[in-house]
Amino acid sequence: MLDMMVFVTRQVEEIWVVDGSAFNFSQITNRRYLPTSLQLCCCSNNTSAFFYHSQWFMNHVVASSFFQAIFSASMIQCSLSFTEIKAPGMSVLKISLMKPSEVAEGVSVWEWSGSALDEGAEAAKWFSDYLGKPSQLVRFNAASETRLIDPNYAPGHKTMFSDLFPFMLISQGSLDALNQLLREPVPINRFRPNILVEGCEPFSEDLWTEIRISRFTFEGVKLCSRCKVPTINQDTGIGGTEPNETLMKIRSDKVLRPDKKQQGKIYFGQNLVWKENPSEGHGKIVNVGDPVFVLKKVSSVAEAAA
Repeated sequence: MLDMMVFVTRQVEEIWVVDGSAFNFSQITNRRYLPTSLQLCCCSNNTSAFFYHSQWFMNHVVASSFFQAIFSASMIQCSLSFTEIKAPGMSVLKISLMKPSEVAEGVSVWEWSGSALDEGAEAAKWFSDYLGKPSQLVRFNAASETRLIDPNYAPGHKTMFSDLFPFMLISQGSLDALNQLLREPVPINRFRPNILVEGCEPFSEDLWTEIRISRFTFEGVKLCSRCKVPTINQDTGIGGTEPNETLMKIRSDKVLRPDKKQQGKIYFGQNLVWKENPSEGHGKIVNVGDPVFVLKKVSSVAEAAA
């Protein structure tokens, strides 16, 4: 492990909010990112909008590839009091940001199961009608539930309805390097990071085990192994073979970690946790354009946790 403080031109280029096990992927255009211990928010002084990260989840729906794609950038937070959800051919669904009173049992995400807050019959009907199968919109109940991250990678840290880790970082250089090898370039939304960094060499983030953005320290805890979602066009829901086919040639465990146990995985991006893990609250802001300082790194990708 190398301890270091590097002052370079790395900076946060874009910030994205991902909800509910691939339920939504929306770019933050108002340039602010407010992390808390349990949620990721974004506040705009112009629109008074808040973006809540990983609080919602679609219950009773198998997260098919098409389902994961069709709600790309369709969830729009438009006030301090409610969320608007829009979809083609559907009326606008407004979800109050007030805590729901009803509780739904039997909610599960990967290894976790428990109860969640039920967003009500109107939301359930809206999603059921649009998806064509019984659906229920639920919100993580942080007051009564805890979902711990795999202690092999981030002991003591928590998440809500994100996939496995609360944050994921990718560099623009990595995306550019991949796109140079593809017949048809892919956008960053195929990989669904929360933080896109510019100003570093391709795949530099593989090595980062501790970084600082603004006043906040994040730990890189695991290379992000990719499922088939990157092969799905996030606007149409149509799948293909790329970029995973190319990634298998250049970013597989066989290529990156030949001396480690082979699992047939491909890697693109770095999963993060927020080191301070403070109590919930506002005023914790990271802006697009903030410099990114690498505090610790490993010397080779083979040393990185995966």
